[in-house]
Amino acid sequence: MSPRIGLDLPTIIQQAADLANESGLESVTLASLSQKLGIRSPSLYNHVNGLGDLKEKLALHGLTILHDKLLRAAAGRSGDDAVFAIGMAYIGFAREHPGLYEATLPAQQTEDAQLIKVSEELVQLIAQVIHFAYAMKEEDTIHLVRGFRSFMHGFASLERSGGFGLPVDLDASIQVVLKAYLAGIKEQFGISL
Repeated sequence: MSPRIGLDLPTIIQQAADLANESGLESVTLASLSQKLGIRSPSLYNHVNGLGDLKEKLALHGLTILHDKLLRAAAGRSGDDAVFAIGMAYIGFAREHPGLYEATLPAQQTEDAQLIKVSEELVQLIAQVIHFAYAMKEEDTIHLVRGFRSFMHGFASLERSGGFGLPVDLDASIQVVLKAYLAGIKEQFGISL
């Protein structure tokens, strides 16, 4: 069977991302996606090799957008300003694309070379921003990248699941905690900027 005219992989991935953002990643199935596209499920096999392949392509799409968003946020900035900007960009991505953000999380458990490459580039970008912000040893940079990613993911996940019930502005909270994280880096490593 030949692919439907006008139906291509970018369209399929975008529709899958929209479905994930609207209803959660678990709602993305070949049946739900084909219904959204107005096609029969077998038609998707002209573009993807099943649900696992679709979700890997969705993860790649999400990581590429997140990488580009962080890269733009860091451009022209340095020091605390650069780290703060990528933190806010990370949270912004998770808020704007909740299902797509969720799709990026299992990306570390893949054998897909392109997905691994984009995942590594994202981590490397965060590492470069932190390393150049504070000129520290590689091992210390790795510790801080792990902490940064854990903090960003934890905040994004708790916010997405409704885990913040206290009546305090979430934007204010993320900014306060990011500033505390940055102050803690300088305190821990004796950095004065």
